[in-house]
Amino acid sequence: MAQKAEEVIERKPPQDPPADEGLPPWMATFADMVTLLLCFFVLLLSFAEQSETKYRDALGSIRGAFGVREVRAVTDEMAMFDTTSKETKELASQISHDERLLLGVVMRIKSLLEDEDPEIKEGTGVSADRDGVIFSANSAALFQPGSADLSPEATTILDKVITILKDYKLSIVVRGHTDDQPVSTPRYPSNWELSAARSAVALNYIITKGHIQINRAKAVGYADTRPAVPNDSDENRKINQRVEFYLHMPQRDAW
Repeated sequence: MAQKAEEVIERKPPQDPPADEGLPPWMATFADMVTLLLCFFVLLLSFAEQSETKYRDALGSIRGAFGVREVRAVTDEMAMFDTTSKETKELASQISHDERLLLGVVMRIKSLLEDEDPEIKEGTGVSADRDGVIFSANSAALFQPGSADLSPEATTILDKVITILKDYKLSIVVRGHTDDQPVSTPRYPSNWELSAARSAVALNYIITKGHIQINRAKAVGYADTRPAVPNDSDENRKINQRVEFYLHMPQRDAW
């Protein structure tokens, strides 16, 4: 009877030992490595001088030119910007390739002017429209009074325009402007000749010195027909005596 009872009892196969609870051991090593990498990049980030406000300022100018709600006006202190915050990434994702390109041009011009002498920077400005960036310089910083002869300081500004044209595949229109005071000399019978001559001389320097292709460049004189501010004071007239370097997309003809 005992032998039959033993035959009736089923022999169960051996069972594996119970598995350890929690994550597998390799996950702990992987988590340590990821944490160390995170700390390393946070440390690198802390070394950089960044400002989300300055990025928003520049972005506001570009988006305003494209007919989009302006975020903020451009300031004179735009420099490096923070691309790590969630808000800045959302702003950056909303702009097109052309807008990013124009934003880069604005930031580049600001960077080139940042360390210059205040006398060189006086009268300069950067703005943007739908198709390009306008870099404006006072005529007094580029030319001798009442003429189209380049001043010694002119090369500083013109060389920066050459740098931009070499860094970006843009075309350029050099625009000459004067105030409303009439000019009448044997060489320049009116403001039309003076503004056209100044734009042509500036462009000739850019093409010759920078070896810029001629099909990327134009020069035009507007005399006093497009004042930046009303010609109602000596200070405003000085502002209107300017040369604009319009850097625009090559496929778009812009005077």
